[in-house]
Amino acid sequence: MKKRIAYISLYFFTVLLIFILQKPLFMLYNGSIEKGFGLADYMQVMVHGASLDAATAGYLTALPFLLVLVSIWLKKFPLKKILWGYYILVATLVSIIFVVDMALYTFWGFKLDASVFLYVDSPKEALASVSTDFIALRVLIILLLIVLYARLLLKITPSVLEAARRRWAGTAVMLLIGGVLFIMIRGGVTESTSNIGQVYFSNEPFLNHSAVNPDFSLLSSMGKSQDFAAEFNFFEEEKRAELFDGLYPATDGDSIVQVLNTRRPNILIILMESYGARFIGPLGGIPEVAPHFNRLSEEGVFFTNCYANSFRTDRGTVCTFSGYLGLPTASVMKIPAKSRTLPSIAEELVKSDYKTDFLYGGDINFTNMKSYLLSKGYQHLTADKDFSLAEQTSNAWGVNDDITFEYLYNQLKDRKEAPWHTAFLTLSSHEPFEVPYHRLDEKIPNAFAFTDDCLGKFIDKLKQTPVWENLLVVCLPDHGFYYPRVGLNTAPEFYHIPMLWLGGAVKQPMKIDKIMNQTDLAATLLGQLGMDHSSFTFSRNVLGSDYTYPFAFYSFNNGFSFRDSTGVTVFDNNSESILLEEPAGSEQRINKGKAILQSVYDDLGRR
Repeated sequence: MKKRIAYISLYFFTVLLIFILQKPLFMLYNGSIEKGFGLADYMQVMVHGASLDAATAGYLTALPFLLVLVSIWLKKFPLKKILWGYYILVATLVSIIFVVDMALYTFWGFKLDASVFLYVDSPKEALASVSTDFIALRVLIILLLIVLYARLLLKITPSVLEAARRRWAGTAVMLLIGGVLFIMIRGGVTESTSNIGQVYFSNEPFLNHSAVNPDFSLLSSMGKSQDFAAEFNFFEEEKRAELFDGLYPATDGDSIVQVLNTRRPNILIILMESYGARFIGPLGGIPEVAPHFNRLSEEGVFFTNCYANSFRTDRGTVCTFSGYLGLPTASVMKIPAKSRTLPSIAEELVKSDYKTDFLYGGDINFTNMKSYLLSKGYQHLTADKDFSLAEQTSNAWGVNDDITFEYLYNQLKDRKEAPWHTAFLTLSSHEPFEVPYHRLDEKIPNAFAFTDDCLGKFIDKLKQTPVWENLLVVCLPDHGFYYPRVGLNTAPEFYHIPMLWLGGAVKQPMKIDKIMNQTDLAATLLGQLGMDHSSFTFSRNVLGSDYTYPFAFYSFNNGFSFRDSTGVTVFDNNSESILLEEPAGSEQRINKGKAILQSVYDDLGRR
């Protein structure tokens, strides 16, 4: 058994070492010295990238592991003879991916992904920018690496494995090793699984990209690649353009209602987990759940007719901070090749010298959130690992809201640097709804009441600090919630959410009753600041002069809904049928909804 364990361990760590040593070579090739990066940067890239390298090495160890497991029960097992073909395949793929990724990064500026296959059908055009010598040299390097890797793997492989003397015990040991291998492949035992975002650690994109394993990047993007532009082609292009025209004005549009008393407030955006209108008294919700929010809604700018664009946190986060519509068949956050092309509120604020940071009490690697936030302008991230072990386990999802709100207060109360923007995603109002608070008898409303209690105490304390004078606090849910849980997330009530602007930067309390979406936060906020928001294709300044047709669009699993002053229509793409139409007979609503869905998929396909 020692021979088997030694081989599997040596094979895994050899492949892992190959991946780790590729990183400084990638950096050197792509001008790391000229860019001013030093030894510490190389070390950080290798350390932070090691987890994804280990996951990829685990995948490549799976077949040798299975063969070694089988060999326990066979008299003589010719391991090297069986694996030599696999080694050549592994060496070939690893070598090609490494060299192609290293070479293309110079031109592309991002890691190798499935978009490379778009050029397979047109190799002449794809290679037009490089010389024959350029190609020949890299082909030679690939061949040399194939030989080197294959010989190295063959050298560490036993020629023959004898049957184990204690087969059952040997099998048990190998299965234990297999469990460890599975955990490495998965990326740990937390909620998040291995993803590109887990290795991001810097605000410098080049360092993050250098840490990403190119093999993992390519394979994971292949699993998510789809021709978005080819989906939902309801209309010919001319008809689509006609229906879509004017729905999302391309101009900035002057703000005809100025609700702030300053153009450069400090900005805190609190993204409230699942906090739909069902729990907000002034919106017709259960009055006793959120007494603090109900009270605060009389003190700020209260947007009463706002609708979430999607139904999950990963989607709602992108909708909020990038002003991009939620998709019924995909999560843009999980596709870094696409999400990195989106605009963001933080990026625009950074252009005006804002310092930015993001707080979340959960696993920030979940659904590629970390890579999205860092690529979208958040300069510092705080997450579960920054809290004590007891705090990290206070909730099934991480750190409970009372702890994170207190952390946030301590971070902000004496903050001197300005201007700044902080975003905070709460988590306690999420299944399993276990919270250290017991005001309401019913479990679900009580969890929402807990978050409201945390929010109210936080705001009341913040009002007593100098920070409040120039502060804008935006409270907005990531998506809604249907309660009692007898409906589906196709119901319009699920998407109705509150949006509230508070703080000393607010001129005076008022209510805005226009129909709108959470995606409109970006253009509306930037419009109030006098900043350009033309890059936010699907975000509208609802306080602007060009917001003349109020409507809301939101999506669920392969379906969408369109709401305007005439009513609401819910459409299911699977059955190609209308699920709800109030009042009936509005062809305009369904056609505009289809045109929006077709347009956003066309837009994503171009990114």
